Amino acid sequence: MIVVIGGGVVGLAIARAFATESRDVCVLERHGRLGTETSTHNSGVIHAGLYYPPGSLKSSLCIEGREQLYRYCASANLPHVRCGKLIVGQADEEGELARIHKLATDAGASLEPVDAAFVAAREPHVKASAALWSPDTGWVEAEALIRALEAEIQRLDGIVLVGSPVIGIESASDGARVVTPHERIEVELVVNAAGLFADEVSAMAGGEAFTIYPCRGEYATLAPHARHLIRGLVYPVPHAAGHGLGTHFTRTIDGEVWLGPTVHYQDDKRDYEGGRAPVESFLEPARALVPSLTLADLRLGGSGIRPKLHPASERFADFMIRRDSKQPWLIHAAGIESPGLTACLAIGDMVAELAR
Repeated sequence: MIVVIGGGVVGLAIARAFATESRDVCVLERHGRLGTETSTHNSGVIHAGLYYPPGSLKSSLCIEGREQLYRYCASANLPHVRCGKLIVGQADEEGELARIHKLATDAGASLEPVDAAFVAAREPHVKASAALWSPDTGWVEAEALIRALEAEIQRLDGIVLVGSPVIGIESASDGARVVTPHERIEVELVVNAAGLFADEVSAMAGGEAFTIYPCRGEYATLAPHARHLIRGLVYPVPHAAGHGLGTHFTRTIDGEVWLGPTVHYQDDKRDYEGGRAPVESFLEPARALVPSLTLADLRLGGSGIRPKLHPASERFADFMIRRDSKQPWLIHAAGIESPGLTACLAIGDMVAELAR
């Protein structure tokens, strides 16, 4: 038996990869519902692989995983769209646009320089001196993806247990024993896909030490009367010295428009609402892209917490997908922040290969 700890989109994709190989697999999710943490508290963007260092797992698994995800969404009839996105720059940002263009093309992603006329034709309310167009960026309804993965695992005779927090992991003669309040499961392999709590799971298993840094991202939304101002996905230029991709607009298939996320490191892995930024704080970044927006056009939206593997003082950490250095029966899929949703199926394949 293989146990995957964590019923988010990554844990489910890993379990699906094992189930398609007819391996006995069980997903343990501590909440009463799947995907309630990072997986469904993000913008749902299918990333094209534009921003990550060439050769990194974030780069290669994003580019590989995005095409797998588009195919999967089409075959499972999931709500999704390959709509493309604009990265818009102002007069003093040509150098940053050029940097992003080179980074993306070096990684093998498609990214095209476009002018202000191209932007005006697609997004007439967006201000831009120049821009980059990513034709492979899109959007997926994360909840529908989670439901589809769960159904496929169960159809392939895999087991998905919700409301089953792991309270102990013990070494055994030929593997390990995973303990929940309800079960003691003898396993040959444990996959740590516990998201924000992956460091705690590793410690519980006697594995190597690492730290997950919770980083909250908050969203605003456009009021219904203002949603026509955005037609697709519109991003600012992310500067090399900053965290994240900048506060951007995401239009969903249902017509909602989200603005965010912000970046705020915090100590509490469970606090989604305490000390939320006021809606007024979203106005300046919103008007940098759409000058006609006013405070009356904005509403507070949701929030999510990223499981980062680096502190606020650093700028990049790659996904951690490998066998543990202390426990041979333990594989980590940790630090899976963006583009983890995009890369989830490719991550599943990589973990299955590590197990083989």
